[in-house]
Amino acid sequence: MATAKYTKGKDGYFQAKVWDGTYTEKGVKHRVTLRTKKSSRALEEMVREMEEKVRNRDVLRESKVSVQEYARTWLDIYKHDAELNTKAMYRRIIEVHMDILKSVPISSLRKTDVLMCLNAASGKARTQEQLLLTLKQVVKAAITDKHIAPAIYMEIFDGIRVKKQHKTDKRPLTSEEKAAVFSADFTNTQKAFVYIIYGCGLRRGEALALERSDFDFKAKKLTVDKSLAFDENTPYIKSTKSQNGIREVPIPSNVLPFLQEYCRCISQPRLFCTAGKDIMTKSSYVKLWAGIRQKMGSPDLTAHIFRHNYCTNLCYQIPTVSIKKIAELLGDNEKMVIEVYNHIILDKEDAQTAVEMALKA
Repeated sequence: MATAKYTKGKDGYFQAKVWDGTYTEKGVKHRVTLRTKKSSRALEEMVREMEEKVRNRDVLRESKVSVQEYARTWLDIYKHDAELNTKAMYRRIIEVHMDILKSVPISSLRKTDVLMCLNAASGKARTQEQLLLTLKQVVKAAITDKHIAPAIYMEIFDGIRVKKQHKTDKRPLTSEEKAAVFSADFTNTQKAFVYIIYGCGLRRGEALALERSDFDFKAKKLTVDKSLAFDENTPYIKSTKSQNGIREVPIPSNVLPFLQEYCRCISQPRLFCTAGKDIMTKSSYVKLWAGIRQKMGSPDLTAHIFRHNYCTNLCYQIPTVSIKKIAELLGDNEKMVIEVYNHIILDKEDAQTAVEMALKA
């Protein structure tokens, strides 16, 4: 015979304290007392019904704050220390693509509301990806702030998927583009920038932040320890993308003589700047890159393609260079190198020869 879950008290009642889906001012779960004289089984049923109401948000305290309003607060508080570009992305998502939620209370958010937002951005894969990312973070914060019950997260987002954007810059340079690196009629500034991203694999911001003091031409290497970013058109220097980004990179001999001469001839400390300023603005960079594209005859060319080309060619040098060293040169981690360039690594594998050599008598 099964043991009763609840026992009768001296007053003749079966009693249990259950969370009613709300919180106290101190953020502690508020519990109510359920009582019955009938039986332990009857009390179990009452508890089950209350838990079901909480799951369905039938008793969750309502909040008049809309999803969009709460998202603005979330951005100001939870993302206070985020990079300016990151904050600008979130602000655009909130103000433009979450406008449809300006009348939806955060405590009443449903899966259908999320799907309506995503559907409104149909055909914009990257926007949908950023929108879903933002909504998930906002809902998690709302749970922490006691606006939404924890179980609701899965209820809202379970099964929602968006197509990931197909990145067009995940390719190495074409043979024509490689030839143009050394044959195009670049200005000295254009050539210096192209040689650095081609020969050293730096990110755009890392290259734009370089100073003459970062180069050690005797040792044939340069130091990467900062990056340039833009707040709209205004430039600012920030740290590298991660701690791995701080590194020393060899300068190959086919670009070293020009870079050495370029650093000797410029009058300012920084390699790339806007006229009258000691740093390059975004509009100046856009003009710089447009000129490079035109002279290379490649309208879809991005700076990241040069970085992808750098890593691709290094991967073809395995085992002369290890995956760990490739990751160090890129300022990234081994996991990224393996995930992105695994097809190249696999193409280089020769299992038959490896087994023969390993077991050779």
